[in-house]
Amino acid sequence: MRVLLVEDDEPVAQSLRRGLSRYGFEVAWVMTGAAALEHCEPYDVVLLDLGLPDTDGLDVCRAMRERGTVPIIVISARSDETDRVVGLELGADDYVSKPFGVREVIARIRAVMRRAQARPIGAEAEKGPDRYGPHLTIDRKAARVYLGGEEVALAPKEYDLLAFLAEEPGALISREQIMEAVWDANWFGPTKTLDVHVAALRRKLKEAIIIDAVRGVGFRLEVVPGGSGDDAP
Repeated sequence: MRVLLVEDDEPVAQSLRRGLSRYGFEVAWVMTGAAALEHCEPYDVVLLDLGLPDTDGLDVCRAMRERGTVPIIVISARSDETDRVVGLELGADDYVSKPFGVREVIARIRAVMRRAQARPIGAEAEKGPDRYGPHLTIDRKAARVYLGGEEVALAPKEYDLLAFLAEEPGALISREQIMEAVWDANWFGPTKTLDVHVAALRRKLKEAIIIDAVRGVGFRLEVVPGGSGDDAP
């Protein structure tokens, strides 16, 4: 996924670039509003700081939104409610206040991309729960999981782990990426807890998913075939 990062604070920008790159994002970094508006390479999402040296980031947000529908996430030290409201009214898809962690930014990117990809042209209905094959439903808005229509009781971290792995079914995700996303960016202890939670998900959701362990690397979630969730309401 290609990210256009508009940020004049070099330490913040470098930290974001390193963190996002670890998760496979391609990051193009510019430091001014003018450079952002002149950027010609394609991108899938914009991370936009409001405190730019040449112009107000809100003006850049407005100009970008007039040009197209690429998701825009405002990242700013301005935590005032007015700035949040104005940014969203100008077309921003989300607003993250500094300081923030890379995990939060990645979660926001994934959330806005899900909404953008699921938004039917001309439709106004909100996207409902996500279906995975014929059996599994994840309602991320309510943080609930259903198996064959019946709710499954998951511990909070079991839910977080499932929701993270299910973001990209079939993708191999390293243990380090999982620990950072589901537990903590500064986790330095043993990762045995990850194996325990994977085992719990396998036991509770064996009818719907398979979680393969790739020795020395990480895990891959596969949806049990047998149907499609495309006709879910």
